[in-house]
Amino acid sequence: MTVSRLLPFLVLAFCAQAGPLAAQQLVVSEEASSVSITIYRAPGRGDGAINVNWPQGYALITETRTVHLPAGDATVRFEGVSEGMFPESAMVTGLPQGVREKNRDARLLSPQGLVDAYLKREVSITRADKVTGVSRTQDVFITAGPDGGVIFESDEGFEALRCTGLPERMTFSEIPAGLSAKPTLSILTTSPQTVTAKLTLTYLASGFDWQADYIATVKQREVQEKPKMDLFAWLTVANGGNQSFANANMMVVAGEPNRERRTDQVRPTGGALIIRCWPMQRTHQVPYNPGYISAPPPPPAYAPMMFEDEGAEIMVTATRRSEKMMDMASPVAVVVAEQEDLGDLKLYRVPERVMVNAKGQKQVAMIVQPDVTFERVYVANAGNYNENSAAISYVLRSKNDAENGLGVPLPAGRVAVFENSFAGPLLAGEGALPDRALNNEIEVEVGRSSDVRLSVVSTRQSRRKQSWRAVVTNARDHPVTFEMEIPQIISGRVRDVDVIDGVPTWRVTVPANDEAKLSYAIKLR
Repeated sequence: MTVSRLLPFLVLAFCAQAGPLAAQQLVVSEEASSVSITIYRAPGRGDGAINVNWPQGYALITETRTVHLPAGDATVRFEGVSEGMFPESAMVTGLPQGVREKNRDARLLSPQGLVDAYLKREVSITRADKVTGVSRTQDVFITAGPDGGVIFESDEGFEALRCTGLPERMTFSEIPAGLSAKPTLSILTTSPQTVTAKLTLTYLASGFDWQADYIATVKQREVQEKPKMDLFAWLTVANGGNQSFANANMMVVAGEPNRERRTDQVRPTGGALIIRCWPMQRTHQVPYNPGYISAPPPPPAYAPMMFEDEGAEIMVTATRRSEKMMDMASPVAVVVAEQEDLGDLKLYRVPERVMVNAKGQKQVAMIVQPDVTFERVYVANAGNYNENSAAISYVLRSKNDAENGLGVPLPAGRVAVFENSFAGPLLAGEGALPDRALNNEIEVEVGRSSDVRLSVVSTRQSRRKQSWRAVVTNARDHPVTFEMEIPQIISGRVRDVDVIDGVPTWRVTVPANDEAKLSYAIKLR
């Protein structure tokens, strides 16, 4: 009867058959009246980026749905669940007599799913005749597909779909049993009478992840003032599935919950067809290419930055550039996630309902801490330097307490550090921040400075010890704090060298446009 076009070349045709109700009546629950999503970070990911293709974290999803149950046995289909659902974790409450059986329908109605379901079966193909150009329909037999391309057998022999250059489309006689348009969980239940039930479906699902993305903007200061920065964090949430969750209560959990490893979850099959064609040349004319996979299209170009007024020219004045960069470096929080305790973990709750889009990411303000006091320290390891003067890394160091303008749990994430310049805040570097609880020391490595340099040279060596001299130079117009770790056993006591976290460390303030020297010896045996 009705013909539904899935792709320009792919047509699905099927007939609706009427008949008496089966013993098990079908009840379809398509939309949830409310959704709650709690997302957990990918275990062991550290400061690495989220896997955008299929995030490696997981989520606890709770949906409320209203269904009308008939008297007797019935199959209830929960359509539109997350495709990463762990079916063994699914719990359904609100049924009159509970759940008798659960089934996860992993085959999706899609061009790829249809061809996969029709392997070794007959379909119809409509295409233009190569000689006359007249459109004709013939029955063919699908012999292979869909991942390696679709190959079918016709009167002309074995052919690959859409490799002739002429329009082609396939027609299927019916929807194969078990194919659904959305990821679906089916349950069998029994009701003594017709009833409208409010059901709660709770399950774990893979394909989610989240992280904290920090922006640290160093503020201008007078010479005698302590350096300060504004610390802002985005809560970035990723949904790698094909299902969106509208009007959802969203939360994330910071920390490392104890979760046992399990085998990878099988994702539902679906998507577009993969079309592969073989070359028309002779064998010796084709360059060797294992797999003969065509190169992917180039990535899209980045969109230019747009301004408020339509007629803005590309050339930007210094004042205007400064305003735009200031907006970029210091976001204004409209909605901020609220932090709560969850045992030894921390839970961040978004105070408003949000849309968690399929194949997308969402950002909400997470932490807003202005005027954080910090110390800029230039750090080095003596084992990584020699007689040639080299640039030194510097870090921003603070303590997570109220005295320094913090005193809030800081989840792990990447940190972008912006420094002031004549053109406004400019990106100075990017570092990583591990999970930091209250009163922990915070340290973010920003980058290297060519103005502060270090050389370490051996001056004398005997059978039992080796003498070294370290020279640090400061070409900046203000004093700097410098620390050098010495990863060996020091021979005797050395002035200005203390043991910090079990490592001998030289800590010194180097005056502006000056240098500092240290002579020390290490034990060889």
